[in-house]
Amino acid sequence: MSQSLVHDLLIILCAGLVAGLVCRWLRASVLVGYLVVGAIVGKGVLNLISDSEHQLEQFAEVGVFFLLFSIGLEFSIDDLKRLGTKLVIGGTVQMTLVGLPVAYVLAQMQMSWQTSVLIGAAVAFSSTVLVFRALSECGQSEQSHGQRAIGILLFQDAALVPLLLLVPLLMGGDNEVSFTQYSILAITSIVFVVVVIGLRKILARWVIPLFAGYRSPDLIILFTIVSLGGVTLAAFSVGLPPAVGSFAAGLIFNGNRWTKQIDALVLPFRETFAAVFFVGLGLIFDPRLFLSAPLEMIFGLVGVIVIKTIAATIALKLTGLSFKRAFGMGLGLAHIGEFAFVLVLLGLESGVVDELAYQRVVAIAVGSLVLTPPLMRLGLRWAGSDEHTDSAEPQRLGRETTSKRAVVIGAGPIGRRIASQLETSGHDVCLVDLSPINLHLFAQEGFRTVAGDATDRQILMAADVSECGITVVCLPHDATAVRVVRSVRKLNRDGNLVVRCRYQSSAKKMQSLGVDCVVSEEAEASIALTRAITSLEANRSTT
Repeated sequence: MSQSLVHDLLIILCAGLVAGLVCRWLRASVLVGYLVVGAIVGKGVLNLISDSEHQLEQFAEVGVFFLLFSIGLEFSIDDLKRLGTKLVIGGTVQMTLVGLPVAYVLAQMQMSWQTSVLIGAAVAFSSTVLVFRALSECGQSEQSHGQRAIGILLFQDAALVPLLLLVPLLMGGDNEVSFTQYSILAITSIVFVVVVIGLRKILARWVIPLFAGYRSPDLIILFTIVSLGGVTLAAFSVGLPPAVGSFAAGLIFNGNRWTKQIDALVLPFRETFAAVFFVGLGLIFDPRLFLSAPLEMIFGLVGVIVIKTIAATIALKLTGLSFKRAFGMGLGLAHIGEFAFVLVLLGLESGVVDELAYQRVVAIAVGSLVLTPPLMRLGLRWAGSDEHTDSAEPQRLGRETTSKRAVVIGAGPIGRRIASQLETSGHDVCLVDLSPINLHLFAQEGFRTVAGDATDRQILMAADVSECGITVVCLPHDATAVRVVRSVRKLNRDGNLVVRCRYQSSAKKMQSLGVDCVVSEEAEASIALTRAITSLEANRSTT
């Protein structure tokens, strides 16, 4: 590893750290921050990184592999089945109404049909992570418009694999691809899928329990990375894109009780290389493109947003939403997601997309992502103003239960003590926390852990909240705790529910939602202070 590469990597990681801190402060998407800071340190502005030998591309590819691996881990086949026709109708219409017009316009601009098709398909993607986080933070992930938007995004995730397989068929310029080549690729893909399904069952039944029995995070990390590399290399060896192998490796580890722990252990590697990948994409983005051809670039950016809004509105309307909510949610999908970068980068490496076209796509994508937060807020306000499904709160029922299962939501200092107490008293405890890092120690000690947003129904179901005798909510923010309580009571009306809240004014709200016991920090602090003052006065009187 050359000194210049170490220098460039250090600058990228430092820039990513700064971008992450700023985005947390501004409550903006970290993905946008990575792309913007990459553009700042790149050749277009500060020119701090040269990378003349293109060595950073290898690290960026590792970032792609880890990103696709994590998507495979989180990819829910059950969600696909549950959403059913909404997913197929909405996803197909949305991607078609975006991909075809974009490809047609590019073809009219004298681009080859291969380039036009690939870029059109890439532009059709929106960011699953960005939209899902925004819906969860606003408490709208369980609303009808939120569920349908998630269905479209899941369809896009599923469509990535066949689109990645499309790239080898587009290679070769004007040379025709024979029917035999199509057939060989199709047969190879089918065999690869069958092997992945077989490996998934073998790992879930025998291999992963074997490694989990050693209770060694080091062994699990090594085994996971070796498996990721092996499946990726196998895909490349049989003529498939390596990115397909990375996604397949995630699917192999998906769907068992150790999936969340594996995801938590791989998290540091994934986040580090993902930062290198997205900052690296920002390096390629040259802001001078907007200055050299401002009308063309602005027209492209506005055109993409308009086309994607219209396409998503029509798709969501066909799934049964009112026009108002469909349009509001359509604004939230009017951006180019992270998978577009993966697809277009693969096109660049294979020669389907040239450097100039690639830079323009990246520039427009970055512009759409920068505009996403205000468009998302506007769209969610519009979509959420027409539906009030949470107004009817669940009735408080009897709490007689013999279940020894317990869930603790929030793995902070208080949640840790509660979990230990419950475990000591004989409960089967599962901890839920937004940060996998907070759960790491508990996973090592044998606790069941689930990383994710506890307002999300799927996260609560993964923690078996519906079967718990007691659920304890230990979150530091009352507004978040209220949303969690609502989600818990929708799944479990009979179990005992104990909640920590900060302010006494929140206690009545919690009780109206069906909470059995509310512990207010404000009330407990006042009681403790009163006792302390009384004790001091008593000591003075005796002296």
